[in-house]
Amino acid sequence: MLKKISQIFSRPAQPGMVGDGFRVFNYYPSGYAIRNYVNPFLMLDFGASHYFSPSEKVRGVDVHPHRGFETVTIALKGAVAHHDSAGNSGIIYPGDVQWMTAGSGILHKEYHEENFSRQGGDFEMIQLWVNLPKTHKMTTPKYQEICNKNIPKFISEKNDVKVEIIAGNFNETPGIANTFTPINLFLIDLMADSSLKFNVPSNHNSSMLVISGDLNVNDNKASMHNFVLFENNGEEINLFAEKQSKVLFLSGEPINEPIAQYGPFVMNTQQEILQAFDDYNNGKFGVLN
Repeated sequence: MLKKISQIFSRPAQPGMVGDGFRVFNYYPSGYAIRNYVNPFLMLDFGASHYFSPSEKVRGVDVHPHRGFETVTIALKGAVAHHDSAGNSGIIYPGDVQWMTAGSGILHKEYHEENFSRQGGDFEMIQLWVNLPKTHKMTTPKYQEICNKNIPKFISEKNDVKVEIIAGNFNETPGIANTFTPINLFLIDLMADSSLKFNVPSNHNSSMLVISGDLNVNDNKASMHNFVLFENNGEEINLFAEKQSKVLFLSGEPINEPIAQYGPFVMNTQQEILQAFDDYNNGKFGVLN
């Protein structure tokens, strides 16, 4: 049974700047009030392709804290560098992924990789925030640097469709990322006039971002930068690419727990938010310069 489409959203009208290095369109929670329908995903920022001129000053986001969730950064063009207070650091290039579990609390900073910054160029990325269930909100912070060469891939018989399985399971092939709750995260490339059919659990909150191209999605047209929100019925997803296309497909089992959020902290109660601020102010998130 086809998974019905609830709504197709156009790209938010105006981008915003996160620091001075990330020009993003926020699809949720600020762009569209759909958080209840995309749970366990808390935020989707899409840094659509944008040219950054050469700069000796490295652009990015300076040191800031997180607690209670995970950040997932997918590089599409350019290069993103990362440092955190747990001692992790890394650089991701097009096709690579950074998966950071903030858990009990971490400081980190993200910025353009130095050589990219000096040379300038087109920069495109996606960042997701993924909620953690109550039992894991205070887990020890960790970092998964996922190189594209290590991401499991499905290639169609005609070699006209590629699915990169970042997390979850696609046609019995497991993804590479470790997750705390059931999540599917696929990056899908389709040549013009190609098609793809796959299933996801009917109870998953499912959605899709069209990074480029034009597609028919379960008998509905979706164009570049559209965001497709599915209903919680049916399992089957059918894609037909009217021209060469790239999409990010997301699905996840909802975490049916209260959400209390203030800025970079996502917990279950307001008291836990106050405790997060107290712990941050008392240096319990570590040190990062």
